[in-house]
Amino acid sequence: MNDLTIEEFNQRLQQWQGENIRIQKHELRDEDTITMNLDHISYETHTRRLDDYTPMHALYLHGQGQTETDAQSAQPLPSAYYEIPLEDSTRYQYLNDRFTLETARGTYTIEKE
Repeated sequence: MNDLTIEEFNQRLQQWQGENIRIQKHELRDEDTITMNLDHISYETHTRRLDDYTPMHALYLHGQGQTETDAQSAQPLPSAYYEIPLEDSTRYQYLNDRFTLETARGTYTIEKE
């Protein structure tokens, strides 16, 4: 796998706007699969955090999508974006048209459908 800087990650991911993507989250004991049409990407820095649960940085993948549930059914996303918490230590990787983001909380995989 190729390690990327945040700038390289952002540059490559920006090229996926308009594509259908799948996001797989493996965080602690929680696993989710989200599919969406990626409209645009934004980032946010939270300078006033009340606790450690609120991430310092966040990646927002905007678009219409759904989350797959255990019952083989899908539910619409509760908002028009999907948030991935980022840390200063987040590791960004890219291989075979797949991004992997590793944080202390979990691993997120983003790929085209």
